[in-house]
Amino acid sequence: MKRFWDDARAEAAEGGFAILLDGRPVRLPSGARLRVATAPLAEAIAEEWRQAGGAKGGEMRPEQVPLTRLCGTAEERIAPDPAATVAAIARYGESDLLCYRATESKLAARQAAGWDPWLSWSAQALDAPLRVTTGIMPVAQTDQALRALACAVEQHPPLVLAALGVAVPALGSLVLGLAIAAGHLSPEEAHRLATLDEAFQEEIWGTDPESTARRESAAADVAIAARLVTLSRA
Repeated sequence: MKRFWDDARAEAAEGGFAILLDGRPVRLPSGARLRVATAPLAEAIAEEWRQAGGAKGGEMRPEQVPLTRLCGTAEERIAPDPAATVAAIARYGESDLLCYRATESKLAARQAAGWDPWLSWSAQALDAPLRVTTGIMPVAQTDQALRALACAVEQHPPLVLAALGVAVPALGSLVLGLAIAAGHLSPEEAHRLATLDEAFQEEIWGTDPESTARRESAAADVAIAARLVTLSRA
């Protein structure tokens, strides 16, 4: 759509903070006004709108306001019924990337060095020990571990669930996503761990533009999700 505003700013309002475009509130698809709980998050959203489209009359694209979109998802889709989102995110624990190891010994060693500490964290901090296998054949996780992972997801508020809903699929790992949400893992390191296989293949065969573009897109998704988690707690 065309940018129709000159200025965007955050302002204290009932229930938190609102974002105003030339004095008019940003609204969600339902028509409700967007409200966020923290001033840093409101200011970050306002900055998205200041940059979107470049200047009045410019072409604004939805991907230019990712925090706005995630906050809208949290408020309109997740908050009314978090259970469905919790279940969808928790299912990634059934096939977590960290549980599937390569048959090639050098790559398997890198995976063990990078991934085993986070599986240990899952077992100790979340009470969710996960089984590991070699190759791509599915390995069944225990009901106890899957319940523990679901409980770990369930404890998060809608904004963090919205962030996990982006980060976990991008990483292919519920454990890494939960570690980001817990503040124990940076988005950059999480993405590096999630792409050990791709990096290893590039060392052998060289770079592939399509693969590089996919990784960059996933890295951006993980970064914005982690930023939302941080700003929602600031």
